[in-house]
Amino acid sequence: MNKKSKKGRRGGIRIATLCLSTSMVLVVLGLIALSMLSARNISNSVKENMTVSLLLEDSMTVNQGHLFTKTLYHRPYTNGIDYIGKDEVLKEHIKTIGVDPTEFLDENPFTSSIELTLKADYANADSLKWIEKEWKASGGVTDIIYQQEMLNMVNDNIKRISLVLIIIAVILLIVIFSLINSTIRLGVYSQRFKMHTMKLVGATYGFIRRPYMLRMLLVGVISSVAACVVLGIGVWLLFDFEPEAMTIVTPQVLAITALVVVVCGLIITTTCGFISINRFLRMKARDLYRY
Repeated sequence: MNKKSKKGRRGGIRIATLCLSTSMVLVVLGLIALSMLSARNISNSVKENMTVSLLLEDSMTVNQGHLFTKTLYHRPYTNGIDYIGKDEVLKEHIKTIGVDPTEFLDENPFTSSIELTLKADYANADSLKWIEKEWKASGGVTDIIYQQEMLNMVNDNIKRISLVLIIIAVILLIVIFSLINSTIRLGVYSQRFKMHTMKLVGATYGFIRRPYMLRMLLVGVISSVAACVVLGIGVWLLFDFEPEAMTIVTPQVLAITALVVVVCGLIITTTCGFISINRFLRMKARDLYRY
């Protein structure tokens, strides 16, 4: 009984160690996934707040301007839109500068314009090319003004950040796979003679493998849940410290991150377990003593 209790205790310690190490790794993976998704939300927020100004011809009346604005409002790329008449621009100029240009000019020198923001998917150089052609082809638009350099800078920076995070995630996955595979192999090592005995009495590979795979599946579930709890506590503390972060770390981001953690946890543990168990199942009796 004493030997059995010691073996059971050692087995429990191995499982607990494996769960702990896997959980820590999944937390890091979850942070990477959370960072990538949050960076994408930040990028979308910046893009959707970038204003595109459409300067209209002087010959366009207020009614025509409102009608054109209504047409653009229903376009799939429009996120927000506002018509600004030339009289409004003049009033704003007088309020800001303190000088009325109509006093020495016989007419209002300003033109009406439409201030428009695009949906994030359309706020890129390729989409803006055909959108600009559409605006100019509709007539009444004399010029289109937007911060092209800022748009290019945002897109380039997001691409770089995503690439770096993907590279880190791939390297981390390789390291994780090696570490967990080694840990699982050590756990299965002590059972190699038991597995060989089961083979001798006619047990199939699937029958021998099943309890070990179920154990690895359980490790994956426990590790994934533990990692999600740790990440959840971290996000809750972030929201408590900075409530505005909720606009970036949305429920959708949290759900995708949790899904990534759970899927990676199950795949890593079951795959490593399958490889390690098969390694010992294929061994000959003489090799069991040399290993």
